[in-house]
Amino acid sequence: MSDTPGLPEGYEFSADSARVDVGRVHGWLSSDAYWAIGRTRRTQERAMASSLNFGVYATASGEQVAYARVVTDQALFGWLADVYVDPSVRGKGVGTAFVGRIRDHLAPLGLRRLLLATHDAHGVYAKLGFRPLDRPDQWMVHSFE
Repeated sequence: MSDTPGLPEGYEFSADSARVDVGRVHGWLSSDAYWAIGRTRRTQERAMASSLNFGVYATASGEQVAYARVVTDQALFGWLADVYVDPSVRGKGVGTAFVGRIRDHLAPLGLRRLLLATHDAHGVYAKLGFRPLDRPDQWMVHSFE
């Protein structure tokens, strides 16, 4: 899509699950992401195995600097989850460009909806066309917790 900001120089996007540094991602999420504090590595690995996984990497070192996954049927619906940008690269536009690239990667699938939940990043996602639910009264959730 033409409104997708480019990644800053020195960073590259990848949709290759094999490239994801699972240990690094688990460390980020289980210790620094409010929605995943305490998540076990086994749980993280199971979630990743059932998702499309994405990363941003420093081109010079190959080090992973961002991660996200999408749970999807690859036909109608997707849920963007576990979006995390390493604190060392926050504020450089990596996160916005990353989510834009994920959205664009999914576009050819013809999904009708890509949902996400966020506590504090509404502005980032709004720049990329995300908006509050039109009819939140139609949505329900069941929690196993």
